[in-house]
Amino acid sequence: MTDAPPGATFDSNVPHSARVWNYWLGGQDNFEPDRTVGDQFAQLYPDITLVARSSRAFLKRAVTFLATEAGIRQFLDIGTGMPTAENTHQVAQAAAPESRIVYVDNDPLVLTHARTLLTGTPQGGTEYLDADLKDPVGILRAAGRTTLDLSRPTGLILMNILGHVGDLDEAAGIVGQLMAALPSGSYLVTADGTDVIDGPAFSAAIDVWNTNAPLAYHLRHPDQLARFLTGLTVVEPGLVPCSQWRPSPDATPKDLRAVDEYGAVAVKP
Repeated sequence: MTDAPPGATFDSNVPHSARVWNYWLGGQDNFEPDRTVGDQFAQLYPDITLVARSSRAFLKRAVTFLATEAGIRQFLDIGTGMPTAENTHQVAQAAAPESRIVYVDNDPLVLTHARTLLTGTPQGGTEYLDADLKDPVGILRAAGRTTLDLSRPTGLILMNILGHVGDLDEAAGIVGQLMAALPSGSYLVTADGTDVIDGPAFSAAIDVWNTNAPLAYHLRHPDQLARFLTGLTVVEPGLVPCSQWRPSPDATPKDLRAVDEYGAVAVKP
């Protein structure tokens, strides 16, 4: 492990969603409590690894769409999590090297690894902010200070983070504040856990998580997730299981299997 930034603190004895997610994706940047909770979760809901990988594949396809078909050149990724493979800046800059990305998280370990591992192209820019989702004004102010020009269309990425906001109205309000500050032609990429495919098993596993971790996560029905898309034009095929959002031509039946995480891409008119 690399050292944390001066003044940063983190508790390796308390599981954290970003590190547990990293464990499910096969990463190495996690601690024993993260792995213990991750294993307990997977015993109750074995498909969590499929959900995690489907989510990561959806992010790659969505960012590729934004950088190629939509022509987006700057991205604000809030709740980025631990670095793994094919992160937002890598996908965006592979398509458009001049792309600029700001990552936002409030876990010191996440930020440490991001600063160490997530280096972008010389033509573009990559920055990391220590900030909380519940402070959208502060995030926008900091992101626009050096790296992003928020008067230009921007790709806002909110992956598996809105479920940590327990009140649906509050979560939708945060999305609304963020999108209201971005110009027409900006996009939202979002995905979160649902309870419609294997709800009882997933809910039981979430209960284990919420008992052991300081930050609870809330599964939501897709109809509730649709609240985050209010006022936006949703890109086809709409709000669907992440595995089924514009799958690659070589996707296998396993790749296409519906998972309890729904994602969508939408544009601000």
